Amino acid sequence: MNANSSKMRPISFVQKKEKTAKNETIVFDFEGTLLQSSSMFPYFMLVALEAGGILRSLILLLSYPLVWLVGEDQLGLKIMVFLCFFGIRKDTFRTGSAVLPKFFLEDVGWEGFEAVMCYERRVASSKLPRVMVEYFLKDYLGVQVVVARDLKSFSGFYLGVFDKKKPIKIPSYEVNGTKGSNIDNNNTIGIIVNHIEDNDQEELFQQFKEVYVADVGRNWYALPRERYPKPLIFHDGRLAFRPTLASSLAFFIWLPFGLFLSLFRFTLGIALPLNVSAPILALSGTRTTVARPQNALSLVHNEENQKGMLYVCNHRTLLDPLYVSIVSRKQLSAVTYSLSRLSEKVSPIKTISLTRDREKDREIMDKLLSLGNLVVCPEGTTCREPYLLRFSPLFAELTDNIVPVAIDVKVSMFYGTTASGYKCLDPFFHFMNPNPTYLIKFLGRLPRSQTCQGGGKSKIEVANFVQNEICNALKFTCTNLTRKDKYLVLAGNEGVSPRHDGNK
Repeated sequence: MNANSSKMRPISFVQKKEKTAKNETIVFDFEGTLLQSSSMFPYFMLVALEAGGILRSLILLLSYPLVWLVGEDQLGLKIMVFLCFFGIRKDTFRTGSAVLPKFFLEDVGWEGFEAVMCYERRVASSKLPRVMVEYFLKDYLGVQVVVARDLKSFSGFYLGVFDKKKPIKIPSYEVNGTKGSNIDNNNTIGIIVNHIEDNDQEELFQQFKEVYVADVGRNWYALPRERYPKPLIFHDGRLAFRPTLASSLAFFIWLPFGLFLSLFRFTLGIALPLNVSAPILALSGTRTTVARPQNALSLVHNEENQKGMLYVCNHRTLLDPLYVSIVSRKQLSAVTYSLSRLSEKVSPIKTISLTRDREKDREIMDKLLSLGNLVVCPEGTTCREPYLLRFSPLFAELTDNIVPVAIDVKVSMFYGTTASGYKCLDPFFHFMNPNPTYLIKFLGRLPRSQTCQGGGKSKIEVANFVQNEICNALKFTCTNLTRKDKYLVLAGNEGVSPRHDGNK
């Protein structure tokens, strides 16, 4: 199909937007209409690395000259599918729902997005495997029907080849839970960009009365975060950058240096006292920015209260309590959930894993406070994006000496958190970044009028107040989402470590 077809007319996205009617259906080519990038390589690299591992991703990179030579749209696409999916377990593959949506959103062009979203009913066609695109298209863009090919599997493992071709037609769809009939092709608008090289998509778009060719090139504006149809709060995966061909090559060149640097930083942090290791870590490239309240007395606990100071912070990485201890120049204890045994043993500060039994956890935290200062992350899990999860109110019952601490982390290559991977590797991935940056703001001790014992506030009111104070300091957004919500989205479970199953 090309622009000379009698059924096809060129049209700009802006022009089409002005003429739309809500009772119409749009059928669009996902890659051509929405994505700014013309290459599918970054998405397959994400699948290869996150689902298959470092060796598989290296093989994909080395094979790309062949893919480029034969073209990404036909044989090259099949080569990338085989290299990325062969031998991957079908029931544990979550890259399409936990990793790829972030990168799809960052690649969406504003112009194409505006043209597509003004239709009430949307049908997307994609040359990528269904398992890579279906979750994003339905959950983030509200697409009713996704026309894409499935992958063959055997004994629960993907074979890396497309399933047998089926007749291309628009199936029935659901709107507000009501099953509809097949979409009326006479009331359907098709939009493609420039031309279609995929035979399956050509057969699909030949069904419609009108197909518009939007010859817009790739000089699009990226879709602003505030225009996302659904907030991007949770995502998984280790890569913090878009793995284009050039950046993937840079990644593999940096990897051996990053591994050495990570081991050096990690060993230094646990072998030397914090006041000695901190300056050396700074010389190695780690960066820390600290902001303290002007009134130094706001960080000193009340003398009549024998308990220590309780530092309440949002949770960005496993290293949050360690950095709070370093910049506060105080010996702190920390409590956290789902702490790996390795992290618990090698931690430079005293770290205790909570049980999720409310009474037991209260006793643990109360005892630690009676022995000294304590840092706690009431979110219960990390969040990478500029959002705060709901704060557990347990901390508010323990003391009036509460200091909110706002934390943000900037990384360029790797995320030091995971929902489905090995948590014991989180510090290593964080330290593999060339210049990992921590921003820590001490907000001053909570006024007694905003505490349970001194101000008569409920524990929920105190927790919400602290959450809002930290949120305002970071210019983040508060949510009511919890640890359970995060793990159900990213890992398909409730995020309970096996060592705590009895306390679930």
